[in-house]
Amino acid sequence: MLNLPSHAGYAMGWVLSLLGLASIVSYLLQYRHPERDYTELKKRISSWWWMIGILFICLAINTTTALILFAFISFLALKEFFSIVPLRLHDRRVVFLAYLAIPLQYYWVGIGWYGMFIIFIPVYVFLLLPMRMVLIGETKGFIQSAGIIHWASMLTVYCISHVAYLLILPVKNPQAGGVGLVIFILFMTELNDISQYIAGKLFGKHKIIPKVSPNKTWEGFIGGLLTISLLSTLVAPWLTPLNAWQGLGAGVLISCAGFIGDVVISSVKRDLAIKDSGTLIPGHGGILDRLDSLMYTAPLFFHYCYYLAY
Repeated sequence: MLNLPSHAGYAMGWVLSLLGLASIVSYLLQYRHPERDYTELKKRISSWWWMIGILFICLAINTTTALILFAFISFLALKEFFSIVPLRLHDRRVVFLAYLAIPLQYYWVGIGWYGMFIIFIPVYVFLLLPMRMVLIGETKGFIQSAGIIHWASMLTVYCISHVAYLLILPVKNPQAGGVGLVIFILFMTELNDISQYIAGKLFGKHKIIPKVSPNKTWEGFIGGLLTISLLSTLVAPWLTPLNAWQGLGAGVLISCAGFIGDVVISSVKRDLAIKDSGTLIPGHGGILDRLDSLMYTAPLFFHYCYYLAY
């Protein structure tokens, strides 16, 4: 379990140290301001301990274990998506086929079959699902259901599986390996969300799309963009095959894509008149609330890295 590339191991140590610091700060805040309620903050930090702990353990064991973890995450995300959107009773068999696509998609990842990995859901699943719906014989609501099921599969299975495929790519940075790539995209995406939130709270005045996400401001977006661009420039040569200039491009891409993913899922929740996509993760809401940015950053970063470094 300790057979990790050195830079990936150091990155894990830094992440755990920051998480430990966050825990200490939360307890100090509660001690200095006992009249305030920090329950939500403590729940968030506790959930982060569990999520990061499970992720790091699976990454440290071996690639197969990590692939199983990401497949399970896709399953939970797809299940949650189907739980919040309106689907026809007749579509249960079609939904089963969407779930069946998960082990197949991650099997293509596991054997490194890039060609099938890249087209399986956008082409074969896309064609198969409506064909199965036709055989059911119910035409009312056909277009809506076909669009929902395939879009959900694309976001929660296809997009997330790009994170897993980073582990399969040929190693171009031996000190970081595939684990370094995974840590880079996951934590740059999460840090982008955090930095945009903090910058928005401190300096936010000009709203971007108030009807979709009233708390999103230009100041928050630009603050996150600058922060992640700088961090990515510094960290990319350490954890990825990218050089500093390519890392800068990756930072810009991750920040912009993360923002778009966030507001797209916010639009879904507003359309459905719900605040959170679920209650699976205490302090965070549902798993879609945690994966919204990653569903956009993962495939874009994968292809950016793939075509520049491989």
